[in-house]
Amino acid sequence: MDVSGKKVLIVGAARSGIAAAKFLQAHGAVVALTDRKDLVQWSDEARALKEIGVGLVPGEVPTWLLDQLELVVVSPGVPSNIIPIRYAERAGAEVIGEVELAFRYLKGRVIAITGSNGKTTTTSLIGELLRDAGLNVQVGGNIGTALISMVDSSRDDGWTVVEVSSFQLETIRTFHPAVAIVLNVTPNHMDRYETFNDYAAAKHRIFMNQEPGDTAVLNADDEVVSSWESGLRATVVKFSTKHELEKGLFLRGKELVVRNHEDHVVVRADEMKLRGVHNVENVLAALAAGIAAGASIESMRETVKNFKPVEHRLEFVTELDGVKFYNDSKATSVDATLKALEAFAPDPGKVVLILGGLGKKAPYAPLAHLIEDKVRELVLIGEDAETIERELGEYASFVRAEDMKDAVHRSFAAAEKGDVVLLAPACASFDMFDSYEHRGKVFKEEVQSLKSKVQSHS
Repeated sequence: MDVSGKKVLIVGAARSGIAAAKFLQAHGAVVALTDRKDLVQWSDEARALKEIGVGLVPGEVPTWLLDQLELVVVSPGVPSNIIPIRYAERAGAEVIGEVELAFRYLKGRVIAITGSNGKTTTTSLIGELLRDAGLNVQVGGNIGTALISMVDSSRDDGWTVVEVSSFQLETIRTFHPAVAIVLNVTPNHMDRYETFNDYAAAKHRIFMNQEPGDTAVLNADDEVVSSWESGLRATVVKFSTKHELEKGLFLRGKELVVRNHEDHVVVRADEMKLRGVHNVENVLAALAAGIAAGASIESMRETVKNFKPVEHRLEFVTELDGVKFYNDSKATSVDATLKALEAFAPDPGKVVLILGGLGKKAPYAPLAHLIEDKVRELVLIGEDAETIERELGEYASFVRAEDMKDAVHRSFAAAEKGDVVLLAPACASFDMFDSYEHRGKVFKEEVQSLKSKVQSHS
């Protein structure tokens, strides 16, 4: 893709937009970067792009600029149907996302992972599996490193493992993963999509350019995902934690099994550092990708045993007076919180659950039965606290907390010895924090601060 001399507008001045601007400017494009925020609210890194010749356009984009564009690169947080983008497209500009832009330059083969939950854990584990098997691999995408930033380090004989969101998949055109994985599809981002089917359709786009010889990895236990098998051109590999499959990967008792012409037991679930059935699903999907990429079962066994939870995903923080604290700030959907609670369901103790934030217009009702059975108290935070109280208040006692410090203190006060304090908010973080990472970091800091305070008085 030759962009030399092309007039390009990048919409969204966050991480992927900044990376795309730097890349395109270095390849000779005439680049402008826009964001609806005032310029003073842009990051220092975004404002510094002016020094290398990138035009900065805060607020509304003038129509005279839209009329001149040849390419528009949309950041994942920006809906692709907003008026300026639609106007530019009608005026003749090509509209793509940063993932699509990167793919047009990327060397080697791609493994792409999407799903409502579990993407980051699975993506990280696949990277470790391939690295430990001696393959050349790099990991990025929605997990933290913009894919466009990985173009220069990609190799013809290498693999790029990329986490992709439904937002990013909306704007792909030629993006073609050799291995494409959908972990699950449950209601999420209903503040962005009109219907659940629209959201699912965005996820399904991960397979749109696959061909015979590629691999599509599907969750056999997910009704939506498993129904896609018949329409795919790629070789389908399924995984299940509920049933033995004639062919594929499954959980048999405590054993994670790969069945092809014969059965291979990779590891036992109780040998893994990851907890919860949802993480068994993630491991099975990662193993399927590893096998497709040429990693041996023997090389993957030790990697799976030693793999630790990714930060902000059911991450153990500390124990204080018999109460364990876990950070699952990445549980930004109802289904993710459900899976987090299920991970503690076998434990004898109860859970004090910190819940709330910026809601996504998905019902909280699916949490009701587990909250009634397992939760000692709900500690509600953020903008959607009132909605959660209305939908779940009858299933457990609850309190409102002013901020994360208050939430941590109230949670510890409510917990008994043997209990777990769990941050799994079922909401986005942007009403109180910069990101889910920021929310998790503050939670961990407040927990450690509380621990120091309690121990100094004991």
